[in-house]
Parts: sequence; structure tokens; C-alpha cells
Amino acid sequence: MTLSGAAAIAGIGATEFSKASGRSELQLSVEAIRAALADCGLTAADVDGLTTFTMDTSSEIAVARELGLPELRFFSRINYGGGAACATVQQAAMAVATGVADVVVCYRGFNERSESRFGQFSLAAATQVNTNGLDNAWTYPMGLGTPAATVAMQARRYMHEYGATSADFGAVAVADRRHAATNPHAFFFQRPITLEDHQSSRMIVDPLHLLDCCQESDGAVALVVTSAERARDLAAPRAVVTAAAQGSGADQFVMTSYYRDDIGIPEMGVVGRELWRQSGLTPGDMPMAVLYDHFTPYVLMQLEELGFCSRGEAKDFIAGGAIELGGRLPLNTHGGQLGEAYIHGMNGIAEAVRQIRGTAVNQVADVPHVLVTAGTGVPTSGLVLSA
Repeated sequence: MTLSGAAAIAGIGATEFSKASGRSELQLSVEAIRAALADCGLTAADVDGLTTFTMDTSSEIAVARELGLPELRFFSRINYGGGAACATVQQAAMAVATGVADVVVCYRGFNERSESRFGQFSLAAATQVNTNGLDNAWTYPMGLGTPAATVAMQARRYMHEYGATSADFGAVAVADRRHAATNPHAFFFQRPITLEDHQSSRMIVDPLHLLDCCQESDGAVALVVTSAERARDLAAPRAVVTAAAQGSGADQFVMTSYYRDDIGIPEMGVVGRELWRQSGLTPGDMPMAVLYDHFTPYVLMQLEELGFCSRGEAKDFIAGGAIELGGRLPLNTHGGQLGEAYIHGMNGIAEAVRQIRGTAVNQVADVPHVLVTAGTGVPTSGLVLSA
């Protein structure tokens, strides 16, 4: 039995992306799910499975009630924050491929700007009643308590080891914002930046500038997963799940794995090797990619772990506009989480589907396959979607 090719994303839906939605997170999720069902021509009565993040505040049964689902045969939640994004699709695809469910909706909705503020110091992260809370309790009370602070630790060591500079990180931000500038759904629509803007933006945690850090956003995204055969006959073109993987590396922590001997993000290496094994494809088969970009340094590290270039060579790989439209590997053509919105990576999966369909605002020519990754610095996941 193989998962490859058995399931497909048939529908995508989203709310607007804002800094103050004015609705509950449950309302946002339900709106996005209804839009995703309408996109592929299915109804709530067709849905028998739901999957989301452990961090999502809207339980599957609450979503089911609001949608009027008759019953659920499958429901699951994936741990580790943004690392869960692609794994929600993996879970849905496995359920569909094995006959556990027929139509599974993956959803993520949150008011991260108007309510939870992930970018601020998190007492909850150090006091959660599990071993992740125990791990965080070693550093959070000492002031190392924001995502930017933990990423800055690893970014500085990466710079020391491989000679990368802040300007190299800035190239990622510039590319994302250029793509967002032509995307009407992006929060930073019509607001590109230059490298000079990046370098002059205020320092958040050395070496991370403000423009190295993703947004805090309100919004929701939903994805409808069903069998590849059924998806072929639905209203919108499908995106087949050619590969789906999760990964955790040796001596893994959550956002604080920077004491490992390996300065990379080996958990993404686990994901990459599994994606290439399942799909039979290679990095050279990818005309573009959607790489999780909550902080710019991790985009460089992902390119190396996934095999697009060797360790320490990402700064050269991305030079000269290589990751912008028209470059050798356009990244995050929707604007990414730095430019469109931070919906824990789910909006990136939706963009990959649009690229497969040929309907993206910043469409790359001839896209048979798209690589998508989930959150880095944590146990993570990834997908290869195909036409």
C-alpha cells in the first residue's frame, strides 16, 4: 500500500486576512470551510472528517455543529504549532486512502493579532502541562521567551558557521514582499520593500530585524481532501497528494534545538528525504516551492536540508533574484507569511493548489509539482502536490 496519488486537495477556502477580524476564531474557521466546500462543489453533508492543529481553539465537534455535519467518522489534531500544517493534509490523505473517511476538511483559524499575539512573550509556553512546558521552563524564565529570541540564537550560529549575513536573510523578505505586492489578498498588497528597507528596519532580537519576522494575522484557511478519483470529477481542478511526510530530528526540542551539534534543521531533512522517496522526484523537478517563512533564516536552512543546495550554500543559491518570479526557484509566490498572512502555513498550501491549477496571481509557468513545507525549529511536515 502506498499513500502517493491516493488522495487530493479538491477545494480551498479562506477568509480575508487582517489585523482585527471582528469575529471569533470559530466563525473564521466555519467561513473558510464553507468557502472550500463551495470551491469544489461539495456540501457540509459530504464531510465525515475534520483535522486541525492542537493549538486551534475551535474543536472539531464545535465546527461540526456550526456546519451542520450529520456525523464524523474521523477527527485528529497535530502537535507542534506551525509544524502541523502539512501534516493535517497527511492525516486527511491517510484517512481517505484507507477508507476511514471519504471527505476530510483540514482547517486552521485564529485571531493571532487581535487576540493571542504569538510574537509576544509567552508565559503559557513555559507553564503548559506537558514535557514541552518543562523544556521551555529552562530558558523562558531567563527572558528567552519569544519565537524571535529562540530563532535569533540559531540564526547567529548559522551566520558564524557559514558566513551568511543579515542581507542574505533580507533577500527572502524582499522576494516575499514583492510577491505580496501583486496579490490583492495579501495584507501587504502594493507594499513591496527594498533591501535597504530591510536593513534599516528596527532590530527585534539581534540579528533579526523587524522585516525578518512574519506577521501576526487574523484569518482562517480550509482545505478539502478526498480521493484522487473523486476529486477528478469535482468543480475545481485537483492537486494530488504525491507525497506527505512528518519529521523529527535527533535531540529535538520545540524552537530551542540550537544546542545540537548539527546547526541545521535536521527534522526538515527527515521530511525531505521521505518526500523524495515517496514521490520518486528530486529537488530538480520542482519549478517552485512554498517554504515556511515565519523567520527568514529558516528559509535558507530549508533549501539546504531539502537538497536544493549543499550546507552553507543557500546564501549563494538565492542571490540575484533566484527566488523571485522569473528566477530559478520562485518561492512563496503568494507573499508568504511575511507578506500575505501568517495562518500557520495553511495559506501556503492553498497557494500550492492554485499554482497546480494555474490560477495563482503570480503564476509560474508549467507547474506539474509543488513542494510545500511546514514550520521549522519544531517537529515538522511537508507535501509534494501534483497536477
